[in-house]
Amino acid sequence: MALDRDALRRKLDALSGNNKKRTQNWRPQEGEEHIVRLLSVPDNDGQPFKELWFYYNIGNNPGLLAPNQFGDADPIQELITKLRDDASKESYELAKKLYPKMRCYAPVIVRGEEDRGVQLWGFGKMVYQSLLNIMLDEDYGDITDPAEGRDIKVTCNKLPGRRWATTEVRPRGKQTKLSDNTQQAKEWLDNIPDPSNMYECKSYDELSKIVNDWLNSSDEADDGQESTFDSSKTETTTTASDTTTSESDTKSGYKSLDDAFADLVS
Repeated sequence: MALDRDALRRKLDALSGNNKKRTQNWRPQEGEEHIVRLLSVPDNDGQPFKELWFYYNIGNNPGLLAPNQFGDADPIQELITKLRDDASKESYELAKKLYPKMRCYAPVIVRGEEDRGVQLWGFGKMVYQSLLNIMLDEDYGDITDPAEGRDIKVTCNKLPGRRWATTEVRPRGKQTKLSDNTQQAKEWLDNIPDPSNMYECKSYDELSKIVNDWLNSSDEADDGQESTFDSSKTETTTTASDTTTSESDTKSGYKSLDDAFADLVS
């Protein structure tokens, strides 16, 4: 059997990490209207877009991929469980800060930027809900279908009286092909990046050190006392704003979740 050189090249890129470097990450620009075509993430249990969960309130880290979503041991989740079991008001407030938050990723072809190939658009819960509602509407259906789907309009504007911009999505009125060039469409569909490969999932020990350092620094700021989380002693977010900022974001120097995740990717 003849060797598939393209398959070998993709495998080599995956092993060397080159796939990560080539992944383009797209964000809508404030005050502009963009036309994009959404694609479905392959091998994703029938779901069109990829959900990833992050801890992002821990110190100055823009985001930490949660290992427990992959079935791996997770010291931060163990701490959350311990704090919930404690049942005190202080423990509840700390656990609430630590809860992971979802970031959703969709492969997109940005009209006017087709030369960049498939890019990845990261957005929050509200835009995610809006896109799913569009796809459940019988008038639109599967907008990611390469032959009978639809482009969508994406706008990002700061409304009067709002501190941060809001992202809105609307389907275009007619069905269109992903591309009139069949070969181009096939190339895009064959090269959809895996959003999971954008981020490194830190080891159990690395995450334990990060959360312990954060707890110690918090305690020292409060009363000069140190405390360390010992996992061995544990029993067991309008078509809306994706740029809503919490107090912890502001303290970390990020104006929005988009800014934090853009820094994480870079």
